[in-house]
Amino acid sequence: MEREPRGLRSWTGAGLALLLLLVAVAVLKSYRDLREARRTEAQLEQSIVETEERIRRLQQRRDLLVDDPATLERLAREELSMVREGDLVLLLPEPEPEPEPESPSDAAEGDGR
Repeated sequence: MEREPRGLRSWTGAGLALLLLLVAVAVLKSYRDLREARRTEAQLEQSIVETEERIRRLQQRRDLLVDDPATLERLAREELSMVREGDLVLLLPEPEPEPEPESPSDAAEGDGR
């Protein structure tokens, strides 16, 4: 039986080592991608739960507005500042801002010293 030349064996070993290294890198990248995809999926599922809860609250509010005229009127008055015909509306003036007190250096400049 004829022996393979020593150089061919070392090239074959180096090729196998390189192939194993490439496979290991590919597996590691796939693992990282899978882990990131699972993390993103968990975030999206949480977002879906929060959105569904918000939808439920908005539907309850809508039902109150449709079914309860007192709630509709209260919200119209509070949020939209609406009034009913015949209501007495009092408009109060906005308070004037108080003047800022003068600092001692401003007072000295005003004296002409």
